[in-house]
Amino acid sequence: MSNTTTAISTAERLKEKIQNKTAKVGVVGLGYVGLPLAVEFGHAGFEVIGIDVQQSKVDELNKGVSYIQDIPTETLRPLVESGKIRATTDFSIIRELDTINICVPTPLRKTKDPDMSFIDSAAREIAKYFHEGLLVILESTTYPGTTDEVLRPMFESSGLVCGKDFFLCFSPERVDPGNARFQTRNIPKVVGGTTDACTEVGKIFYQQALETVVPVTGTQVAEMVKLLENTFRMINIGLVNEMALMCERMGINVWEVIDAAATKPFGFMPFYPGPGLGGHCIPIDPYYLSWKSRQSGIEARFIELAGQINGGMPHFVVDKIQNALNDHTKPLRGSHVHVVGTAYKRNIDDVRESPALDIIHLLERRGAKVTYSDPYVPSIKIDDITYTHTDLIPASKDADCCVIITDHADFNYSALVDSAKLIVDTRNALKGMKSDKIVRL
Repeated sequence: MSNTTTAISTAERLKEKIQNKTAKVGVVGLGYVGLPLAVEFGHAGFEVIGIDVQQSKVDELNKGVSYIQDIPTETLRPLVESGKIRATTDFSIIRELDTINICVPTPLRKTKDPDMSFIDSAAREIAKYFHEGLLVILESTTYPGTTDEVLRPMFESSGLVCGKDFFLCFSPERVDPGNARFQTRNIPKVVGGTTDACTEVGKIFYQQALETVVPVTGTQVAEMVKLLENTFRMINIGLVNEMALMCERMGINVWEVIDAAATKPFGFMPFYPGPGLGGHCIPIDPYYLSWKSRQSGIEARFIELAGQINGGMPHFVVDKIQNALNDHTKPLRGSHVHVVGTAYKRNIDDVRESPALDIIHLLERRGAKVTYSDPYVPSIKIDDITYTHTDLIPASKDADCCVIITDHADFNYSALVDSAKLIVDTRNALKGMKSDKIVRL
């Protein structure tokens, strides 16, 4: 009976601190997910302490300077100056915290298996300073079972009991960098706890700062939600990329086909082909599901096939460039190819998993001279070679071929068509423009 009383009092005490905003909020990992989350809880009136192993991020944040495109410095600085947000590399601050959100990277190994080292390292540091009454929420994308199978035993080794003495949840991050309409505050927040009590505490926590909270019955449901969302996108992009390959062989304009199909008011959702997948989610998350499926004896055939198609698109683009140059009596070897856009999607500065990096690498291997323009990306390093942004129009005049990889809104496409000798457009950025110079995906 005393255990039940203690459990209720621990949960109620924590919920009361959260609801009256005296709870100290911790965020481990201050990147594209962690920093926007910290800002929202700072705006909601909480004291937020960010923890990151990179001293440079900690220093910038403590000066009130944002290094994340979606968080302007003018938004961050008042929160830092008022004491609502601060950062440290010292995990011992966990002794003072009431809640912790883990927002660390979850990349893939070269074998396409999950790399859990960042989650494992963060959890081990948290375990050193673990205490009663703590709410821990994992937000890093991972395979179903991680929260219960990896984090729970690590934290219960303290002698505390999950759902009674502390509370553990998973909540998938849904950050979409550069999206002006949907950001951390107004993207519905799914949360599932290890126990019902954990889910309740997690739900109340997010309700203090975010507009919509969607509780689910457990951590594995919440973990699977994120994988379903991005696997859905990855497979549909794979389908439309395969359709683009078919249309190429048949001499059909795939962009016109998609636009016409999209006029159907039901039963169809338009996806668009491109030079390959990029970003921190879609090229990676489905492989977490594929890996977990193999552990269960199930072959994830759709995922593997879509991955093969999407992974081959940079090669297809380079072949397209080579063929376009051949049609203009030029070999790819020795030609100057200018890459237009290197970020993984339009109007952002993120090059993680960007197909532009693969395309530049393949062009260099075939002997091309490569330059690029991207106002969001001052420099990139590929194969120990550093490339720097050059102004689009002067570079396009000099190049034998320009290839549009990222369709930033800042680019002057009309001027590009006027100045360039040849353009391969992988994004339909030149839609509606007619010229013998333009070769479309």
